[in-house]
Amino acid sequence: MAKAEAVLEREAAPVCERHGVYIYDAEYKKEGGGYVLRLYIDKDGGVSIEDCENVSRELNPILDERMDFLKEPYVFEVSSPGLDRRLSRDWHFEKAVGRNVDIKTFAPFMGSKAFTAKLLGYDHGALWLEMGGERVMLEKGKTASVRMTVEF
Repeated sequence: MAKAEAVLEREAAPVCERHGVYIYDAEYKKEGGGYVLRLYIDKDGGVSIEDCENVSRELNPILDERMDFLKEPYVFEVSSPGLDRRLSRDWHFEKAVGRNVDIKTFAPFMGSKAFTAKLLGYDHGALWLEMGGERVMLEKGKTASVRMTVEF
């Protein structure tokens, strides 16, 4: 984890706890013409706009002091991870077992670089998937992105 994300998570943890939410993920990246520092929060039943506002309002002045090492100006956002949330951490995958996921790989896997599969299990970086009635293993390091499939 990069320094900006690590500082954000460290400073956000007690704030999130006070507001009854948990940290899902954090990112610092260039978007468009500037940089965005984004905190994704969640809770059982999902977060509301008010949850995001409350965490942002309390955390923003703290970050003004703690993020002075960043050379570029940035926009700070607090957001829900969304229904199509990105799976990146081990616990994200463990929590998604039994659900369908949309996967993009760097190189073709079973003939495709983008596909949907059922996540059967996750073990030390190995994604166990059901694809075409078969149980297959895909290494997490070979994935460009894994997201929850939005099902209606």
